[in-house]
Amino acid sequence: MKCIFCDIINNKVKNLKVWEDKNFILLLDANPINPGHLLLIPKKHAPDVFNLSDAQYIELFILAKKAARILKSVSGAKRTGLAIEGFGVDHIHIHLVPVNKGNELNPLRAKKVPLDKLKKKQTVFIKKFKRFDH
Repeated sequence: MKCIFCDIINNKVKNLKVWEDKNFILLLDANPINPGHLLLIPKKHAPDVFNLSDAQYIELFILAKKAARILKSVSGAKRTGLAIEGFGVDHIHIHLVPVNKGNELNPLRAKKVPLDKLKKKQTVFIKKFKRFDH
């Protein structure tokens, strides 16, 4: 079955990557709920976060925690919301979304953003995540 995230990971599709290592990729969502909306994606295809090994699960959430701190500092948001559902793309991914009030994580709020605006934001995030280590 075709998977857009696997295509992104394998550089078959242009993307808004801000960081990656051998196991994970972090990118800006092209249809963000709020500006700075990030997706943390394991490179190994798997459909359900609860089927990960304990070690993989822990590593994923430690990375999400560290990425959320950087996201909060870059965006100036009060908090970083986290969501996992996996119905849009059948490949584990965590949404990290800058939020400032309740109910901002609603996916119906997502909207297409012009590529030039996303590219500018990508440049900022790449600089911030350059020293991202886990």
